[in-house]
Amino acid sequence: MVRISPVEKLKADGGDAPDSPAQQENVDKNLPQRKKQAWNKGEPGAESMAVEVLPNSPDLDRLIRQRGRDLRLRQVERQRAVKLVNTLITNLQKFLKDNEEQPFFRDISVLTTGSYYELVKINKPNEFDIMLKLKTPRLVWTELKDYNGLFYTVSLIRRTRSEIRSFLLEDELTISSTKIMKEIHFLVRKFITTHQESAGEGRWVVCKRRLNSPAVTLAFVMENEREEILSVDIVPALEVPQGWPQAARAGPDVDKWLGKNARRKFLSQPVYFVPKRPKQRNLSDVEKESWRISFSHIEKEIMRFHGNKKTCCEGRANECCRKLCLRLLKCLFEGLKQTYEGKLLSLCSYHGKTVFFHHLSVRCEDSLWTPGQLSDCFMKLLGDFENAAQLGTLPHFFVPNFNLFSPAVFPKRTRLFLVKELRKQRESGLPLLQVRRPPPVLFYTPALRPQIEEISAEAVTPLNRDTMMLQTSSFTYPYVTLACIIVVMAIGCALHVLV
Repeated sequence: MVRISPVEKLKADGGDAPDSPAQQENVDKNLPQRKKQAWNKGEPGAESMAVEVLPNSPDLDRLIRQRGRDLRLRQVERQRAVKLVNTLITNLQKFLKDNEEQPFFRDISVLTTGSYYELVKINKPNEFDIMLKLKTPRLVWTELKDYNGLFYTVSLIRRTRSEIRSFLLEDELTISSTKIMKEIHFLVRKFITTHQESAGEGRWVVCKRRLNSPAVTLAFVMENEREEILSVDIVPALEVPQGWPQAARAGPDVDKWLGKNARRKFLSQPVYFVPKRPKQRNLSDVEKESWRISFSHIEKEIMRFHGNKKTCCEGRANECCRKLCLRLLKCLFEGLKQTYEGKLLSLCSYHGKTVFFHHLSVRCEDSLWTPGQLSDCFMKLLGDFENAAQLGTLPHFFVPNFNLFSPAVFPKRTRLFLVKELRKQRESGLPLLQVRRPPPVLFYTPALRPQIEEISAEAVTPLNRDTMMLQTSSFTYPYVTLACIIVVMAIGCALHVLV
């Protein structure tokens, strides 16, 4: 199979190479059509875009299966972590509802999201995502230019005297994301000063705010150690029940996979806006107060009902390997980021989840995802991700006009480095998936070879010579004594035999 470069592929499709801002703008306009060609089975251009997936060797098949088993979470660790998080969230809800300083946060509800609740968390249950749904009056949103439907300003339809007025800008309509974040951060810090766990278990601390993060992060640490056991991201979100924005109104492409009824069900649910601004520098005042649209609740539901048939994963006879493939891809991402620390900062698990959704919308039949096909399914998924990185095209699954590999959000140099390392991994048998086990403890330690140091005659004084002779005599004396005892005992035994 012939592999072509991203530039050649764009020229073959009648587009220009994204070497200039104007050319990149043309590429972004063609994203929906290119997405359809890339992810729909049998469409023209799909074969030329696909990375060639060769049959897996027995060693690679064994490695993937073993690594998949190792990624499962231990039941004991899960129970302890969930108990800590549930206690924290219950007490936080009670604190906010009893709070008199800021009544706007009294009427909140909790939505659990993220990889743990989607059952795709790997290694340890040490990260949890909690969304605090804030009820608001009827809202209207305005899409920000140049962000292709991912970022918005959110405003009230009419002025109000309700509690939300403390978080409005000067126009008394636009909801300020920075004010919401500042207040929720203040309230969580105040709550932590009153919240205590059982003696000896540990304590919760508020982590330093991360730039452009929509979350207040809490870390659980042991009393006598500074080791972080787990963390919880608390994200405030505006719930908007009156339909989806235009950029996402078509709904996710799940008709052949989950069915048209599932897509209509998704579209009937509300969407959420979280206080996250774009990552670009020199943002305008409007962009600094923007909100990002979130589909975390839809993603969680897709992960829960992920099969082409309703019976998928209802019993051992109907198990599939879809989620296990995503766990393996996340494990590979972690290995790459740890190995090349600082070089793949733009890469995150959401890139893997997005390509996973696109892949499932093409390979939708349950018969293609049986546990016995784990290694083949994973290598096909990895090939799709490598191909998307090579082309620089990964459309957001819910907002297809937004490209997650656009140079504005994923630098070209980082993307090309990622492509090179993915190819190395695939061609060398995925060494980053191999478990680095600690060396076994040895009960017998072999003696070290003696280090002989030459001493010159001039360096040995008469006193030193006497000392060395004394040390040598004291060292050889026990051996001479032991030899004499053995000789005496041998003579005694011989005389005894003769008598």
